[in-house]
Amino acid sequence: MPKQAKKYTKRKIDDYSEVMKNERSTGNYFKSFIAKPNNICIDIQDKDEEIVLVLRQHLITQVKELLIIIGTIILIPALLSFSGFLSALPDKFIGAFNIFWIVLAFGMISKTFLIWFFNVYIITDERVIDVDFTSMISHDISSAKIENIEDVTASTAGPLAAIFDYGTILIQTAGEKTEFEFGDVPQPSKVTKLLNELILEEERENLEGRAN
Repeated sequence: MPKQAKKYTKRKIDDYSEVMKNERSTGNYFKSFIAKPNNICIDIQDKDEEIVLVLRQHLITQVKELLIIIGTIILIPALLSFSGFLSALPDKFIGAFNIFWIVLAFGMISKTFLIWFFNVYIITDERVIDVDFTSMISHDISSAKIENIEDVTASTAGPLAAIFDYGTILIQTAGEKTEFEFGDVPQPSKVTKLLNELILEEERENLEGRAN
């Protein structure tokens, strides 16, 4: 009888990744480094595709933006009050101004949060995915297969990045989009190591497939 060809075995991430072996699965979606997330899926995800890591910009990078917003919210009313402009207005206009300013402040803070929350970088066991949140009703998704990754580099710039361990991952690919940039993400050396592990595993699967 002819010998039946064996299919390659797709292994779980913990079977070959030293990075993921030391990471716990989590359901906390408000982190910048979400390893082995529970109950996260995306529209373009294949049936057997496993999301390994979800990344956002490190929280410390949002402090400057929030300080600017808070400073603006406090400074402008203070200047208007100091100049006597507000006191010259009727009470009902002052009340309307205060309501307007509260709504504006809430909108500015909400926009900053939503941009941070929905702009994510996703690494699965099959590809890298860049989700750019451009507005409440539109977003752009770019992806590249792990097997098409040609080079991965990580860079950390400045003392703040070194202290809080965040940096930029640059991924060169042979796909339609030739360059992916994961900006200001936590633990860049760990992310780089994970991507290299995924590349090696993809090569193993391809070799097994060809051999069988």
